[in-house]
Amino acid sequence: MDYVINYLSEINPVLAALYASTFTWLVTALGAAFVFFFKTMNRNFLDSMLGFTGGVMVAASIWSLLIPAINMSEGEGFIQVFPAVMGFLMGAGFLFALDKLLPHFHVNFRQVEGVKSPWQKTTLLVLAITLHNIPEGLAVGVLFGAVAAGVPEASIGGAVALAVGIGLQNFPEGIAVAMPLRRMGISRRKSFYYGQLSAVVEPIAAVLGAFAVAFFTPLLPYALAFAAGAMMFVVVEEVIPEAQQNKDSDWATLGFIGGFILMMSLDVVLG
Repeated sequence: MDYVINYLSEINPVLAALYASTFTWLVTALGAAFVFFFKTMNRNFLDSMLGFTGGVMVAASIWSLLIPAINMSEGEGFIQVFPAVMGFLMGAGFLFALDKLLPHFHVNFRQVEGVKSPWQKTTLLVLAITLHNIPEGLAVGVLFGAVAAGVPEASIGGAVALAVGIGLQNFPEGIAVAMPLRRMGISRRKSFYYGQLSAVVEPIAAVLGAFAVAFFTPLLPYALAFAAGAMMFVVVEEVIPEAQQNKDSDWATLGFIGGFILMMSLDVVLG
């Protein structure tokens, strides 16, 4: 791990963000590849993995994004927290607007949201997947950009910890997308394709995030909080409700606690 951190600290931050987010995408593909070996998966296991995903995203939003955003802001009291508040609201509002306007299909809920569209469910599914993975890639890119900008509150170890945490939660995410598709009768190859597609947007968002904050440093607190707000919206709007569909919700709750503890620990140890 020390070698990885040292290597990423020596290369261009945009390239480092690309490498880190490509890792998160590949881990998603690894999870989606389970569809080649299994047609179904234990519901309690899937719920616990979805809960794990939520726990990682909430902990990452707090320790990796919101706290650094507040610490790097000048002033005292509400003046110091203002950029984080505004960025958080903008991030959540942005995802809220996309969720209402962009037509997309939730495979676990088996329902279409957003404006009415004649597009096929597979196309709508791709849009849903893209919508909900933008914040994760953006968060990785923004943090690497913060390191490049020389912000004391940001470290290459913290950026790597965030990428590792998101990668870990992307593994069950790939499973959670591919398996329901397989149960719906879609072929293994197509199920894998759409499963790995759930994170293909992350490298794009990461590069854009790193590029933006590296050149517009004053926006950094807002950008970090924006990514946090977007991630929290996804957790509350999608991840937790999907994990709680089963009557036995204890597995999802335990998974959430485990994911939160792991991400918190990664940020402290590596950051």
